[in-house]
Amino acid sequence: MLINDKTKYAIPVMAFSAGTIVANVYYSQPILQNIAGALNKPESAVGKIAMLAQMGYGVGMFFLLPLGDKMNRKRLIIAICLLLIVTLVLIANTTHLETLMVLSFFAGIFSTPAQIILPMAASLNKENRGKNVGIVFSGILCGILGSRLISGWLTDIWGWQSVFWFSASLVLLSIFLLSSFLPEVPVKFKGSYLNLLRSTLQLVKQYKTLRQAALLGAFSFGIFCSFWTTLTFHLSGAPFKYPSSAIGLFGIIAIGGALVAPYFGKLADKGQVFKNLALTIGLIIASIIAMLLFPESVGVLIVAIFFLDIGVQATQITNFTRIYALDEEAHSRLNTIYMTAYFIGAGIGTFFGLISWTLGGWHFALLQMLLWSGIAAIIVWLSSKNKL
Repeated sequence: MLINDKTKYAIPVMAFSAGTIVANVYYSQPILQNIAGALNKPESAVGKIAMLAQMGYGVGMFFLLPLGDKMNRKRLIIAICLLLIVTLVLIANTTHLETLMVLSFFAGIFSTPAQIILPMAASLNKENRGKNVGIVFSGILCGILGSRLISGWLTDIWGWQSVFWFSASLVLLSIFLLSSFLPEVPVKFKGSYLNLLRSTLQLVKQYKTLRQAALLGAFSFGIFCSFWTTLTFHLSGAPFKYPSSAIGLFGIIAIGGALVAPYFGKLADKGQVFKNLALTIGLIIASIIAMLLFPESVGVLIVAIFFLDIGVQATQITNFTRIYALDEEAHSRLNTIYMTAYFIGAGIGTFFGLISWTLGGWHFALLQMLLWSGIAAIIVWLSSKNKL
């Protein structure tokens, strides 16, 4: 266990900072219609902004996250955060869709520090690994979900570009907190960068558990991103016709689910892995079926969002607890494989969500999510029988 005078503050600071940083991948999702209107572009074209941010995050996962095992993590995190601030300021000053797409991709890349921070939580206290990872991951989730509330509210008051000015100021605050409270972690890899990437890929072959978790993570998070992207269009159209600020309020429901999810990290610490996963995927499936049966019921939607979010996030926390126990010397590289798959799933989920919405609206989008959740259930079953 790493110990210093500021250790007791480390976990909450890590949770806040990781959430603040990762929110930049998601700020655009509830305000896509506003951006489309401001730039006079179709929704289908503007929807690519969210997809590119997620794809950029996936690229950052693979090429930047492994550096957490090779470089001083504290300095690495702060350096990338400074690049993120520059990108956010540029986004806040652009009025061209093509430029916004490119900058969104780089904002995704430079949001990587959220996932460099996460494995640090696993190294602070091995006995409470699931609990600490759950707390920091809940911070990430609150950042993801709170971003929808904040972006909708700010957009209605000052316009969509104000969202990114606000975010730049939050990232600057995070830099100050991280420089003050983030612990120093010894560098564990001494080889070259190419050897680092090579050793990262070798982990896929080495650990069956990593392959299982990465595949499950990709499908479950793909469902999550498909849901939130298409929900924006569903709620902004008939019969709801909600403004961006009202759509953002639905993120509060999901934050409640995110706060419950760390409980599953404690269960994972006790070894109840596949029991956890069967329950969490079951919650996802039940939520999607409820929305299919009652597509225009706000009450059903609220309950479904709560349990869908618990299902998705508890799945990820359980997966994190599994993979961080595989190799104490390779936490960042293990996280690289998992999170790369995770955000490839996010990009694919968003892409197919947009296609499904175009072809058949909310009903088709939900059917697509139900298909992915069925595949996720099969992955859990095969993994529990050692057939995957």
